[in-house]
Amino acid sequence: MAGVDNIYKMITDKVIAALDKGVVPWRKTWRGGSEGAPASLKSKKTYRGINVFVLALQQMTMGYQSRFWLTFNQAKALGGSVKKGEKGTPVIFWKLLRKEDSETGKSKTIPLLRYYTVFNVEQCDGVKDPEAGDKPEGCTFNPIARCEAMVSNYNKAPTIQHVEQRAWYNPTMDLVNMPKPDTFCTPEAYYSTMFHELTHSTGHKSRLDRDGIKSSGFGTELYSKEELVAEMGAAMLCGICGIDNAAVIENAASYVAHWRSKLADDPKLLVCAAANAQKAADHVQGIKFSDKADSEED
Repeated sequence: MAGVDNIYKMITDKVIAALDKGVVPWRKTWRGGSEGAPASLKSKKTYRGINVFVLALQQMTMGYQSRFWLTFNQAKALGGSVKKGEKGTPVIFWKLLRKEDSETGKSKTIPLLRYYTVFNVEQCDGVKDPEAGDKPEGCTFNPIARCEAMVSNYNKAPTIQHVEQRAWYNPTMDLVNMPKPDTFCTPEAYYSTMFHELTHSTGHKSRLDRDGIKSSGFGTELYSKEELVAEMGAAMLCGICGIDNAAVIENAASYVAHWRSKLADDPKLLVCAAANAQKAADHVQGIKFSDKADSEED
C-alpha cells in the first residue's frame, strides 16, 4: 500500500502548501438550498420560528432546490401562476397590535395570529428563482467512473440519498444526504463533496468510532477537528481517484483554513487531522491497518 500512502502524503503536502501561500475563501460548489433558511420571494427575508422547520421539511420531502416561497396572489402579481394540482404549505404570521382599552384608556399589546398558504417557486410557472443563476447555464453532470467505483465499493456504507439540497451526514440514522448531481458546477466538485460526507461516515460507532462525529455542537473543538478530518479525507480520496486538480485542492485548503481558524494555534493539528483522514480513506477503500502493516514488512 506504499502507493496509497504516497498519494496521501502528496495531497497533504499540497493542502499545506496552499495554506502557506494563502488561499481564496472556501466556496459552496452546488446551487441552491444550503446558503440559507427558507425565505419569502417578495421580501427576500428568511422565515422565522416554526415556519423554518415546516418549510425546510417540505423542501426536503419534495426535493425542491429553491428556498424561496410565495403566495398565490404574489405569483399572480409577478405574471406567473401556481401549477395546476399543486398543494400549498401553511405558514404562521404573528403581528403585535397596540389597542386602547376603552375602560382604562390605557393602551395594550394584542398578538394577532394569521395563516398564509405559500408555494415553493418550483410549484409555479413564470416565476424565477433569484438564485438560479448560481449554476452556469449548460452545466451537465458526467459521472467519473473511478469515483463511482469508490462509492459503490465502500463496504457496509451508509445510505446515500439526494433529497435535501444540502450536504450532510447523520450518524444517528447513518445517512448521507447529497445535493442533486446536476446542481454542481463540475463532477469533481460533486465527488469531492460526496467524499467529505463519506469520510464523516467512517467515524460512525460501527466503523472507526471517531470522537468528533459524536459532537453535535457546531463550532466546538471536536466539531472543528472532525471537519478538518473530513475535508482532508475528501482530498485524499479525490487523489486516489485522480481528480486532485488545482480547484479541488484550493477549495479543500480554504475549507481547512476556515476550520483551523476556529481552534487555538496547534502545530500538531493538521498532522493529527491528516492521520485520521488517512485511516478514514483506508476504511472507505476497504484497506485494513493489518493489510498495510503486512505490505510494509515485505
